[in-house]
Amino acid sequence: MAVMLYTTPTCAYCRKAKDYLRQRKVSFQEYNVASDRAKADEMVRKSGQMGVPVIDVNGKVIVGFNQPEIERALHR
Repeated sequence: MAVMLYTTPTCAYCRKAKDYLRQRKVSFQEYNVASDRAKADEMVRKSGQMGVPVIDVNGKVIVGFNQPEIERALHR
């Protein structure tokens, strides 16, 4: 399973998303879009949004910390 998490260092919901994934022992790749312009552009292309967090679970893109959507995407 491929999980990518687009975040910024000051985002409280990003921290919640990371904690949520860690508690469920889901490995993920984190990208700091505040310091990585290429990943910021990639995030906007995938989601159409500039806000974080954006979570990509095997191609299913979730904007914001939406636990039910994350859970559904993890169990597809």
